[in-house]
Amino acid sequence: MSSSIHPDRSFEFYFPDLDTLLLVEEAEDRVVIRASRNSFSEQRKTFFLHELAAEGFIPDRYQWVSNFESNWSLVSWFVDASWVRVHESNTARTRKFMVRLLLSAAFCWLGMMAACLFGWI
Repeated sequence: MSSSIHPDRSFEFYFPDLDTLLLVEEAEDRVVIRASRNSFSEQRKTFFLHELAAEGFIPDRYQWVSNFESNWSLVSWFVDASWVRVHESNTARTRKFMVRLLLSAAFCWLGMMAACLFGWI
């Protein structure tokens, strides 16, 4: 990772139809985009870059990039999911829910087994 990337100039985007997270980091002379999955075509990458520039996330000069192959020095696109982190509160909440769910299912199963064995059904 380059030291010229400023953490305050990074933005995260989620595309639910592609199930892809993007991290856009703006450096002094280029833009680094990290994707969690390889689900963007070259045309969609270009459109996304134009939209970022139009919305003011990155400098306006990126609106005129026509494709990534000829302008590879301006934009770097990586498929790298190492930056994606799950927040600890979400993990704790999910773990608590799953423990309750499994315990409820176990008690329900035990109740049904007892009902079958003792002829309550």
